[in-house]
Amino acid sequence: MIYGYARVSTPGQARDGHSLESQEKNLRENWAEEIFADNFTGKKLCRPQLDALLDRLSDGDTLIVTKLDRIARSAIDGMRLVDELMERGVTINILNLGVLSNSTTGRLIRNIFFAFAEFERDLIIDRTQAGKAVARTKAGFKDGRPKKFTQEQLRHAVGLLESHTYKEVEAMMKMSKSTLQRAKKAASAETIKGRANEA
Repeated sequence: MIYGYARVSTPGQARDGHSLESQEKNLRENWAEEIFADNFTGKKLCRPQLDALLDRLSDGDTLIVTKLDRIARSAIDGMRLVDELMERGVTINILNLGVLSNSTTGRLIRNIFFAFAEFERDLIIDRTQAGKAVARTKAGFKDGRPKKFTQEQLRHAVGLLESHTYKEVEAMMKMSKSTLQRAKKAASAETIKGRANEA
């Protein structure tokens, strides 16, 4: 059986031609019969679809990925994974490298590529941290994602819950139930705090 594996870790990869769709198309063009895909960072080896695929792979199967760093961005984890699969009799075809060999030279080449993939990931992290450090020096900088709803909108939504169901308020305010629950919990905490201060 020929299996394909695809992974993206950031929205930017989709824009740069590494989307799951483009990877899957490439894998199918190279005879992958079943494809597993994850949207997780490569730094973490435990990914749901990769785990499911690893359980499925057995002697005589072939694993196809578009690039070596789709399997793992950590050199150590990547090397362990490839070694384990080869010991199980799985053929590994990296489309931009070819079929991996278990020869001395083959092991050296893939270890070098894994090391470069990890180096590239570390450079991206360094650049991101440097960018954040510069941004923090600017007035009005707020770390993390911008808030989707204002405090006024959240208070209004909590008020609506007094006479409407969660489902109705979700539809009216375009908010998720979890957001509404957090807002209601925060409002209750504020009310209790206010009463305590008055007493």
